[in-house]
Amino acid sequence: MRLSPLVFSLAAAAAALLALTSSPRAQSTDQDEATSYKSIAPHVEATWKAGFARATITPERFIWMAGYGARDRPAEGKLTDLYAKALALEDEAGTKIVIVTMDLIGVSKGMRLRIAAEVEKQHGLGPESLLLNASHTHTGPEIYRKLDLPDEKALENAKTRDAWEFTSGLEKIVVRLVGEAVAAMEPARLTWNEARCGFSMNRRRNYDLPEDHPNAKRGPNPAGPVDQAVPALRAEAEDGRPLGVLFGYACHTTCLGSYEWSGDYAGFAQAYLEEFRPGFTAQFMAGCGGDQNPYPRRSGVVPGISDVMLTQQHGRSLSNAVEMAFSTHPKPVTAPLKTAYGEVTVDFDKPGRAPHDYPVQVVRFGDSLTLVALGSEVVVDYSLRIKRELAGKAGVWVAGYSNDYTGYVPSVRIQEEGGYEAATGYARSTEERIMAKVHELYRELEE
Repeated sequence: MRLSPLVFSLAAAAAALLALTSSPRAQSTDQDEATSYKSIAPHVEATWKAGFARATITPERFIWMAGYGARDRPAEGKLTDLYAKALALEDEAGTKIVIVTMDLIGVSKGMRLRIAAEVEKQHGLGPESLLLNASHTHTGPEIYRKLDLPDEKALENAKTRDAWEFTSGLEKIVVRLVGEAVAAMEPARLTWNEARCGFSMNRRRNYDLPEDHPNAKRGPNPAGPVDQAVPALRAEAEDGRPLGVLFGYACHTTCLGSYEWSGDYAGFAQAYLEEFRPGFTAQFMAGCGGDQNPYPRRSGVVPGISDVMLTQQHGRSLSNAVEMAFSTHPKPVTAPLKTAYGEVTVDFDKPGRAPHDYPVQVVRFGDSLTLVALGSEVVVDYSLRIKRELAGKAGVWVAGYSNDYTGYVPSVRIQEEGGYEAATGYARSTEERIMAKVHELYRELEE
């Protein structure tokens, strides 16, 4: 692939900036310093086991991309590779969970079911012990989204065939990664905390403005609801060696609109966290960002700054927040590990759409942290409500884009306002049904 002089100049500029802003420790050539490790939480006992695994999932061919309906041709290049990464955790009682993150638009229901079945068959882990999350990058490949396998006639369509070939191959990779992560487990300290990152903004217009206001029909809404928390779960070995971090953010990964493969700002954030930590794995878990966008975005907003440079800036901002989250007052993650997975039937008011079995997953780390994973493209109201209603001694982390992908899941507020995220046609009972399931599983894990 031939790269333009602009790409080379941007890469050189980025490398120069990185060299100037990296820490003295990162630039050190002292052998003792490079091979010694200092624990960030020596007071925390290594009572857990943790293992990471990763694989490159960049398509080998330039197939169609996902995320923007206006695309009129397949991908044409690669800005960065795409990855699938797995984190396996086990408490002292032997309870396990594996969290898999992927640079994809979403995790279709069919993908979830097929992967979970193979993981249980090959690795003995039940559905409640597997969490699949997509970063929702809009510069990744199209996936096969239908529940049923494609027949020969369907595969005559080139786009369908490419999506199925990629998806079926990816499923095998994920099943393998789960086994590799479990096999890589070693005694580890687990800590967590959260920081803040400010580039997300509610992308909807302000419905409180009077109709004659000049901004009445314009988004984004700087006063709209956001969840700018950056939770980070960090694992380090007994000798202080950093193993990896799982971190989250509630925002669309839509800095880029090009025809080049990329993990967007989330991909850059992970790369920055890994760059000066040999063997370290950084995983991004998308939050409830259905109505959240990164700002500024797109060329021309900031004079002289390209889309790629803005994306890198947001990635650096997020990675800095992660650094603060796991290095400032790290909190011990306690056992026991408890997991629950369930589905709730949600209806549609939109004619022609059958009821859907919507997945909810809850993971409790003792009395230190509760992780709630919701399916599809949930809006930020769900995260804010769950954090409010489950507030207590344990921290609360809410992920979206997990285990399912059927489009936007609006809140009652958004349904009443109308607009883009409400167009999927979910019934008004949807929010309450999902929340009831969250509480049901949460109570189940209290017993």
